[in-house]
Amino acid sequence: MDTLDVSRWQFGITTVYHFLFVPLTIGLAPLIAMMQTAWVVTGDERWYRLTKFFGKLFLINFALGVATGIVQEFQFGMNWSEYSRFIGDVFGAPLALEALIAFFMESTFIGLWIFGWTRLPRLVHLATIWIVAIGVNASAYFIVAANSFMQHPVGARYNPETERAELESIWALLTNNTTLAAFPHVVAGAFLTAATFVAGIAGWWMVRSARSGDPAKVEAARTMWRPVGRASLVVVAISGAALIFTGDIQGKLMFEQQPMKMASAESLCHTATDPDFSILTVGTHNNCDSVIHVLEVPYVLPFLAEGKFTGVTLEGVVDLQKSYNEHYGIGDYRPNLFVTYWSFRAMIGLAGGSVLLLLAGFWVTRGGRVPDQRWFSWLSLLAIPTPFLANSSGWVFTEMGRQPWAVVPNPTGDPNIRMTVQQAVSEHSATTVLFSLAVFTVLYGALAVVWCYLMRRYVIAGPDEHKPAETPDNDQLSFAY
Repeated sequence: MDTLDVSRWQFGITTVYHFLFVPLTIGLAPLIAMMQTAWVVTGDERWYRLTKFFGKLFLINFALGVATGIVQEFQFGMNWSEYSRFIGDVFGAPLALEALIAFFMESTFIGLWIFGWTRLPRLVHLATIWIVAIGVNASAYFIVAANSFMQHPVGARYNPETERAELESIWALLTNNTTLAAFPHVVAGAFLTAATFVAGIAGWWMVRSARSGDPAKVEAARTMWRPVGRASLVVVAISGAALIFTGDIQGKLMFEQQPMKMASAESLCHTATDPDFSILTVGTHNNCDSVIHVLEVPYVLPFLAEGKFTGVTLEGVVDLQKSYNEHYGIGDYRPNLFVTYWSFRAMIGLAGGSVLLLLAGFWVTRGGRVPDQRWFSWLSLLAIPTPFLANSSGWVFTEMGRQPWAVVPNPTGDPNIRMTVQQAVSEHSATTVLFSLAVFTVLYGALAVVWCYLMRRYVIAGPDEHKPAETPDNDQLSFAY
């Protein structure tokens, strides 16, 4: 492998690993804020115990997310220095806003939330976790805005003297229609992930408690785990519907802005009118004409592209390749069709784990029932990783589908603001990058073991039994240590 291949592997591995923590952080913070709100409003100590329990899991996940995320920004300067030189003035703006506004806000108030249980009035302490929830979602917005510039560059112009892109309008950058479509989809995916996480743990604990024979645990299954489990299943249903709606909007935009990505997602080799949506294919994909579409559904693809069931002509990979050769010079402008095709389907299919838990969960808890079936315990645990994998598959599709571009040309923007990954990579030796890839892989593997150990340990331990700690009155602030 050359420097480009190793650099892509490194960025891909570290990014996918980091993003395992991101959706849970984005979605779980608001859910914990809701649990704490329920405790403050009702005074029911069960909501206090759930807040502390899931808060502990949130903090473990947040810490690992921060540790792995820091590496990402360094890689732009280390492995992709030509990209940073060309686009850094634009790309760096939303990243700076993310650090200065969102990250500082969430980090400050998460500290107040951790250490303020007995030092802050309840309402003030409650406000800190809501600010954390706002902060993590604001952080996501700025990151998505930076990524969206790579997918659809706006708000910038090319300076022929410096041969660099320069920011013209931060407002245009932050209100990029690609950002406005992608952000709700990312947040919906995060809520699906967090709600499935909570529902899965609640389901496992319900069965465990119901089968224990301990009257106190059976009562906890009925009065604590069942309410939080059903509430989280409602969030699964809402976020799942939001995913479908926002995904449809984003898909239509991608057909317009990145037709090669969407043609590759279908392995649509040649331009066709009203092509069927492919569910299953056989073939190597990257040898486009060898693909055999085994199972297809009519009318779906035209609707995904333009909201119409018929009368839609979609360009194929072969024809788009010819067009790009004419516009951008001779080259291979096709992404890896195999990865793009199957990651798109994995993104959709893996979300089915949450749907299965939703249907089963509502059924076994209907009419005040508390499930004691072992199969539901296993289903609850097996469903937890599915939205994590679906989110990762979605990002693999998004990023691999735009290849070979680091910055995809905007059909209606400055034609000079574009860059391939070959042009973006640093001039290091492959050996140098391979060494750092090995170090990061080993380090991240160790962190994964730590994460799994801590999450498993505290999930099995369950919520603490003690009552809420004493807090100052709402009109008093205690600084006693």
